[in-house]
Amino acid sequence: MKSENNYMRYDLRIIASWVAPESRVLGLGCGEGELLHYLKSNKNVSETGIEIIESKVAKCIEKGLSVIQGDINEEIEDYPDNSFDYVVLSQTLQQVYEPSELINSILRISKVGIVSFPNFCHWKIRQQILTTGNVPVTRQLPYEWYNTPNIRVLSIKDFRKYSKDIGFKILKEIAISPNKDNTDGRVIKILPNIFASYGIFQISRTELK
Repeated sequence: MKSENNYMRYDLRIIASWVAPESRVLGLGCGEGELLHYLKSNKNVSETGIEIIESKVAKCIEKGLSVIQGDINEEIEDYPDNSFDYVVLSQTLQQVYEPSELINSILRISKVGIVSFPNFCHWKIRQQILTTGNVPVTRQLPYEWYNTPNIRVLSIKDFRKYSKDIGFKILKEIAISPNKDNTDGRVIKILPNIFASYGIFQISRTELK
């Protein structure tokens, strides 16, 4: 019989493994609260979430989670410095208008940020552009150019350079390719910028002791 952890998205299972028990966690764009619910139930974290879609907030509240409805870029400014041990931004960075402002806010209110995003330099995306000349549509990026919420195009390599440009530390990183139903997958260690579907990064202002 599968545990609750096995039913979570593969990337969220990895993120959950990086969160220490009994910590303070803020989930930005937390969806229906899958990760926060797991962390609260299994790691006894003190959870807070921000989600803009009202129906998803309602699902979170049904699960007993402390989640508010609002824009993450605005709501995050209300938290004082060092309010959390972790802030999680999962598969949302590519949809943010001012990513540097958001990253700086994350690292102001938390000791550690955890950021994940789809890798736009995956080989299938490169292949589609080369062979069809069209904006690519994949399982990880299932939108057409005219209805996509993604306004940024970044790769794993881009994010590493970005960390140096705006001045934060990458404490840990992992590149993955989930299976079709997203419940399992593989860690990509060779040429991740080509073969990984997603990058997951643990970031901070300083090296942690």
